[in-house]
Amino acid sequence: MEFEYAEALKRLPEQFFAKLVKTTQALMKEGHDVINLGQGNPDQPTPEFIVKELQEASENPKFHKYSPFQGYPFLKEAIADFYQKEYQVDIDPTTEVAILFGAKTGLVEISQCLLNENDKVLVPDPGYPDYMSGIALANASPIDMPLLKENSFLPDYQKITDADLNDSKLMFLNYPNNPTAATATKEFFDETIQIANKHHICVVHDFAYGAIGFDGNKPQSFLQSKGAKDVGVEVYTLSKTFNMAGWRVAFAVGNPSVIKALELIQDHYYVSIFGAIQKAAKTALDNGQVAIEELNEVYQRRRDAFLTNAEKIGWYGGTASGSFFVWMPTPKGFSSEQFAELLLERAHVVVAPGNGFGESGEGYVRIGLLDNEVRLQEACERIEKLRLFK
Repeated sequence: MEFEYAEALKRLPEQFFAKLVKTTQALMKEGHDVINLGQGNPDQPTPEFIVKELQEASENPKFHKYSPFQGYPFLKEAIADFYQKEYQVDIDPTTEVAILFGAKTGLVEISQCLLNENDKVLVPDPGYPDYMSGIALANASPIDMPLLKENSFLPDYQKITDADLNDSKLMFLNYPNNPTAATATKEFFDETIQIANKHHICVVHDFAYGAIGFDGNKPQSFLQSKGAKDVGVEVYTLSKTFNMAGWRVAFAVGNPSVIKALELIQDHYYVSIFGAIQKAAKTALDNGQVAIEELNEVYQRRRDAFLTNAEKIGWYGGTASGSFFVWMPTPKGFSSEQFAELLLERAHVVVAPGNGFGESGEGYVRIGLLDNEVRLQEACERIEKLRLFK
């Protein structure tokens, strides 16, 4: 017997990268040496001091019971302390913090929290695909904000009609950006807040790569701009900052009404995160500055190695200001998908085609800096043999 899916599931977008993953796995199963630069999964282990805290905390019988639905106060207080220490932003741990089962969960949930059927949402194009998943589940309608090189891969608010701005209830932003690896300025966030106030739009800033900036430049938090908490929230994950992707722990900070909505929906979905993981997350936030600096140094070396070797083969024009990605243009005559397929089939190098992130991603591929410098150099050497750039 086969049962029909709910309409909400039928609206979900197709997972664009499923075909790429399947082809990659098939090549590896055949014994080919595949260099996978198409993923977004950190390759480094979680720092030892965090793992040890989990091991010790897991022995505490207190954490063997259900956690408080909205998370332990000690983690919320650590989050508030982290934001004060890192960004000089005051956060009320009792009303301005929601603990999330990974950032992806919160970014999907927030559409269910704030959107009704046919509501409009401003989304970056290209952008993280799961923004669209939450919008589809809410049966709302996206309005693309093209991220173009000529505008430093920032939305140009002057090119969005007043009608679209007035109709939009929600706006997703993400800097450092996935997939373009661009960063945002305080001036851009200041302008965003003015737009949001004028048109009554809730801003959701996805700060997943907030700890990763290059050339000594620390990424700007949306909440560092005056009035940010009046118009929105920032979503932060420990997945990228501390290589804790599998731990599924993140948080939203900012506007109390949005935080309350997120906690309300999670009251019905979950009984919070395992307490020992929350304790380990607190330890990471409290004592992780050295780990953050070391990780930045790793990605800086990898970025420099990739760009240096890409230039050697005549591949220029990459963007890499933050995140652990590089956004590279495709050679003339190739679409994003054609180029990605060619690299996979003939060089056994996996990259993510830009059009998988939206229409404006066409003409680019996303490179993940998720292997060591030697392998990044080898990837460029394999690509050079295809003679695409000279």
